[in-house]
Amino acid sequence: MENSLIDIKEHVKKYANVITSLINVDVGIVDKNMRRVTGTGLYKNIEGVLALGSVYQNTLKTGKTNIIRNPRQHELCSECLDKNRCREKLEIATPIYCRDEIVGVLGLVCFNDEQKEKILNALDSYLNFTKQIAEFIGIKFYEYQEEASQKEREETFNQIFNNMAKGVIVSNCNDIILMVNNIGLKKLKLTASPLGKNLKLISQNETIMNEEVFKLFIENSEYNVAGKIIPLALPNSKKANAFLFDDIQKINSSIVEIANADNTITLDNIIGNSPATIQLKENIKKVADSTSTVLITGESGTGKELVARSLHNQGNRKDKPFVVINCSAIPDTLLESELFGYVKGAFTGANQNGRMGKFELANNGVIFLDEIGDMPLYLQAKLLRVIQDKKIERIGSNKSIDLNIRIIAATNVDLIKNIKEKKFRSDLYYRLNVIPISILPLRERKEDIIPIINNLIYKYNKISDKFVHTIEKDVLTALTEYNWPGNVRELENVIELMINMSSEDGVITKKMLPENILNISEKNFSSADKVIFKDDMTLDNFEDIEKKYIEKALSVYGNDTDGKKYISEKMNIGLTTLYRKMKKYNIK
Repeated sequence: MENSLIDIKEHVKKYANVITSLINVDVGIVDKNMRRVTGTGLYKNIEGVLALGSVYQNTLKTGKTNIIRNPRQHELCSECLDKNRCREKLEIATPIYCRDEIVGVLGLVCFNDEQKEKILNALDSYLNFTKQIAEFIGIKFYEYQEEASQKEREETFNQIFNNMAKGVIVSNCNDIILMVNNIGLKKLKLTASPLGKNLKLISQNETIMNEEVFKLFIENSEYNVAGKIIPLALPNSKKANAFLFDDIQKINSSIVEIANADNTITLDNIIGNSPATIQLKENIKKVADSTSTVLITGESGTGKELVARSLHNQGNRKDKPFVVINCSAIPDTLLESELFGYVKGAFTGANQNGRMGKFELANNGVIFLDEIGDMPLYLQAKLLRVIQDKKIERIGSNKSIDLNIRIIAATNVDLIKNIKEKKFRSDLYYRLNVIPISILPLRERKEDIIPIINNLIYKYNKISDKFVHTIEKDVLTALTEYNWPGNVRELENVIELMINMSSEDGVITKKMLPENILNISEKNFSSADKVIFKDDMTLDNFEDIEKKYIEKALSVYGNDTDGKKYISEKMNIGLTTLYRKMKKYNIK
């Protein structure tokens, strides 16, 4: 809310009363919105009422002092809404400034000739006096604004200070506690105020989630926290420090939350009705609670991470971290630090606070090593030792960290071949391959294609705000006959493309198919001729050949009207002719 002279009306009223008592005239004071602040005589006890005088309006507009010697006749009075009721003999209107802004008007009003003559005989003196009083009011208003701003700043600061997610302790240069926010009191479980007590922080030279670990002492009490020290400059050039912190337990909980951020995938997300998919789900259920390492193999795009996440979410570690690292996506020089972390100053370019590695982040949970076949040999040796010892050491540290962790690895390469070529350690392979899970390519489980398509249509309808509800039969045929070298990932890309290309009718047609799939589909259908026309056939049994051709076409393109229209076009005959031939050959 905007400040107004009305906010200091008690002070303004005192100045108005002083003027009246000294020079015996009525006083009226308005704010910049023409609301009456206070007054004396005729203008007493009408605070908040809107003033009608055009003289005040002109003073607010121009910033000039107006002297009206002849009220009702002066040009400024011509627009006054209160002109007909005016009894004034003399009016002086002086602007009230606060810094460079006009915040109101101070008015002196005479209602008899004696008062008027008195003022006019010493006009300069009275004008100076009025100006001084106006300046006093402006100064008082400035002080009020500054106090209000300071109070507002303090309230804002306190709101921020006490509603921060982290604890905050402010101490002076002598480490005496000056302030502690509410969350800080809660985290440290302080029942008595620590203000005025001594604070001591000892760095432990390690970090958690990029926060430095400290031992915090307040008198005889000790706390394990993680945070950062921020230098402050207090008023009067006094130096101080703010310590922003979290307790270790809260940070560990946050780690689990971060690691589990995308952990909503379950067995229900593995779509398919093929015997291979059904067996895969059964195997996941059997081994989900095990601590043994798992090696998932399969071509690119078959859904290895999906299986890994399902394993995790099905097992007894589902509430613990699930951390993914792609061994092929991280440069060899950085992979070790990503896996095991490092301490402060471990190598050139290292974070000054050190860093937690993925194994440490996944502790008590599951780590998923995707594309394990691309891991360099020197790291394979270290990984083998981690699996055997259940311990890690950060780079640059000799301190061992105990692990309670399950390892799931995945690859799309032939590890046996890599072992023969000295690209993968055999001992590591056997350590990882305790529980092997192999995912068949999509071309070997074509029963899954239609259920996957239906699931993807539902998914991308929601994402793209479409309403695809029908796929033409020849499209489904083309999709099921295609070999899918990119497996489910390729199929998903194709479905996403076709849904985006679909029109408002919600039907996916053959023309929406990618060219490579469309070409293969056309080629496959044309090969039907080779199936029908065998070397030992003659034209004597042409009708039998034609019947088989129509039956084949109906099975590919569908027995509905659209399918029949397409077939008749391919046969270069009319639709009526096709119906006649179907009746002739007793084709239903």
